[in-house]
Amino acid sequence: MEDTATLEQAAAATQGGGMSIGEFISFVWQTWVEGGWLMVPLAGLALLIYFEAMSLILRLGKAKVKKTPRSIWSEWLDDPSKGSGHIGEVIRFVVGDGIGSSNALLRVEAVKSKLLPDVNSRIVVLSILVTIAPLMGLLGTVIGMLTTFRGLATASGQAVDLVAEGIRVALITTQTGLMIAIPGYIFISMVIRSRNTYLAFLAELETTVVQRIHKLEDAK
Repeated sequence: MEDTATLEQAAAATQGGGMSIGEFISFVWQTWVEGGWLMVPLAGLALLIYFEAMSLILRLGKAKVKKTPRSIWSEWLDDPSKGSGHIGEVIRFVVGDGIGSSNALLRVEAVKSKLLPDVNSRIVVLSILVTIAPLMGLLGTVIGMLTTFRGLATASGQAVDLVAEGIRVALITTQTGLMIAIPGYIFISMVIRSRNTYLAFLAELETTVVQRIHKLEDAK
């Protein structure tokens, strides 16, 4: 069959030294078409997952928490004007009325409430989207298998070839769903790690502010 011949040519090209760019694009396009109409929502889902994940990673990465250790930003508490970047802005906001101000701790909580609820809700949405990807691929496989068995019921001869080809085509959507979900889970873990790093920074900042407030009170 034509589809089988195409796969054999692709395998031979791979073993013989690799596909050319044109052959690879043709192979991917043919596989895409064989996957059926469900490949279109899968593509949209993939774009949505990766866009959402990258926007979160970039948003949290702008804070540059790892590149600004405590030994540096703790000095900015004494002179907030030295602070730079997102961390500097947070410190200037927190100690705007002075390190001994009772509003300092409230402002740390304000920073948490401004950023983290939105990030957490988007992580939940991202997790749901990533979970949907393999399920949508499985739906495509079920639809393909039903079509295969329907054709098998009315076909005569070459039943084995018909079943094998139908299963191959039906599994394309499952494979695509998994290929979307696996990087998605990796992105989720990166987002969660960045969020936890930011939370650790805020916890350290809160602890440092409390310690300095107590020192000022004791000095009085």
